[in-house]
Amino acid sequence: MVVQQIIAVGGGGFSKDADNLELERYILQQSGKTRPGVCFIPTASGDSDNYIRRFYDSFWTLDCQPRHLSLFRLPTDDLLSFVMDHDVVYVGGGNTRNLLSLWRERELDRILQTALQEGVVLAGSSAGSVCWFEQGVTDSNTPLGSFSLTSISCLGFLAGSNCPHYDSEINRRPEYHRLLGEGELADGWAADDGVGLHFVNGKFEAAVSARCDANAYRVARNGKGIDEDRVEPRVLGQPG
Repeated sequence: MVVQQIIAVGGGGFSKDADNLELERYILQQSGKTRPGVCFIPTASGDSDNYIRRFYDSFWTLDCQPRHLSLFRLPTDDLLSFVMDHDVVYVGGGNTRNLLSLWRERELDRILQTALQEGVVLAGSSAGSVCWFEQGVTDSNTPLGSFSLTSISCLGFLAGSNCPHYDSEINRRPEYHRLLGEGELADGWAADDGVGLHFVNGKFEAAVSARCDANAYRVARNGKGIDEDRVEPRVLGQPG
């Protein structure tokens, strides 16, 4: 039986702290390969050259074979074969709405679903976390500088909703609660920066963290308001 894995990271990672790559190392290990091939997809950043460079600078220090997939400068017409030639896909952060639009235009959404079903580990941070769920919290639809966030419909590989940057952006927690309370979002999962939510075959398996002061949360409506249950992650890189 093929194991389907998705690791949704709340934010941070190699793009913010290149000296702490514990989460990236954990993601690569889930492939079960000695030197896995990892494909970085930076669509949400507009294929930022700086972001791509930081990816290579970080992942070349790990025991893997890094490549990236640019939808603005396609490496091949056969995107299915390109993606399937990797053991891990890592999706970068940025504008979730643009990411989803471009993926659907190129049918990359269907390709990634096939990859998941064939055992390729899917992962990502920020927009690269939100995209895997049915819904997410996003600032992609709001004016620059606005504190109001909106809901967005995503790929639906995972049930429910997702909110990244739970501790690093002051408006994330209250806006997630508001959208849940108003029925704009289904119950879901939130994660602080540096925390990965690991799902196996569509079910939550574990929370892991590159930081000792970060957490994951299960967030849901009840009859009177919002329940927020903290899920303490396993801190990576520490004994036990």
